[in-house]
Amino acid sequence: MGERGRLDSTEGFTLLEMLVALAVFSLAALALIRLQAVAVRATADLDQRQMARIVARNQMVDLLTSPDMLAIGEEQGEAENGGRQWHWERKVARTGEEGVVRIDLRVTGAADASPVVLTFLREQPR
Repeated sequence: MGERGRLDSTEGFTLLEMLVALAVFSLAALALIRLQAVAVRATADLDQRQMARIVARNQMVDLLTSPDMLAIGEEQGEAENGGRQWHWERKVARTGEEGVVRIDLRVTGAADASPVVLTFLREQPR
């Protein structure tokens, strides 16, 4: 208090100043909560994509090491990895080089996740 029991305006915050400070703090807190939600979603998407890459590479290794000739055309199927179901689509096409095929492999997991696409060449057995 100032002299003789009067309130001095320099001794504290006004109600308006407190409301403005609270509003600024609330906006900052909401921004941090939203940032955390984005980070959690990005981490889950990264995990999904990494597992899809592993499934695609496993499919690639199976195809590269198979002694069988690959049929030209499209095929699809399911694979299980990491306790999850994965859908794969494979397209085998001729190249300009005789005995060499191009394989486009597409692996998807959850419906909203982006697919992983892997393209490689393989020599057909004779």
